[in-house]
Amino acid sequence: MEKNATALQQRKRTNLFLVLSGIFIANALLAELIGVKIFSGEAVLGLPGAQIPVGGEKLDFNLTAGVIIWPIVFVTTDIINEYFGKSGVKKVSVLTVILILYAFVVISAVTGLPPAQFWLDVNSTDASGNPFDINYAYNSVYRQGLGIILGSVAAFLLSQFLDATVFHWLRRFTGSKKIWLRATGSTLVSQVIDSLVVLFIAFFVFGNWSMKQVLSVALINYLYKFSVAILLTPLLYLAHYLIDGYLGERQAAQQIEEAAMRSEG
Repeated sequence: MEKNATALQQRKRTNLFLVLSGIFIANALLAELIGVKIFSGEAVLGLPGAQIPVGGEKLDFNLTAGVIIWPIVFVTTDIINEYFGKSGVKKVSVLTVILILYAFVVISAVTGLPPAQFWLDVNSTDASGNPFDINYAYNSVYRQGLGIILGSVAAFLLSQFLDATVFHWLRRFTGSKKIWLRATGSTLVSQVIDSLVVLFIAFFVFGNWSMKQVLSVALINYLYKFSVAILLTPLLYLAHYLIDGYLGERQAAQQIEEAAMRSEG
């Protein structure tokens, strides 16, 4: 009987890790693919441009579309951290980077294929009858520059590893309580790196932005992530409640303590 209970608990842990990893990977990959679109945060709310003075520049809240779902990655990172420790975060982060690079290799190969003539012909005009090159549009949407790919991957790995480290550093002071402090604190620290590194590599090292522009835009992105990290705190407690109910409170508490011990060891 005890052996069956142990096996059942192990299956639950495995299933939980698979579900959390799937959510994490799917949203991280989607954020990379849709991130080529830049949208106006003010326009979504029907407001004029904010024109926030930053470092001599006046900036609006123009953000990549990827930030819409990126907060889900924040939350999932903290949940994986809580129940599976730093090793769990590192495993899923490395796997995610491998899959992102694989996706970009496939996209590069596909966009290089010669288009069929009938496909070009039937899509030669837009809805208003204006000339339209669908192959150019397809390639423009899916293909990203080397700088953006390297910047996003480097920023992703650095920020995830830093998030996991800060999360468990804060746990030394909070114990099993105040998950909001561990989650929010680790996210706020790690997203400084995420916001800065991707822009620095993509647009300063490989592009023609000045450091002033990099810092200004990074600040706007960080302000958004800062706000969302705080707003999503209730979602962490909901996820905690659901997972504890699935694993059982005693087993969940034991798994959290084991994850903390492995992360500090």
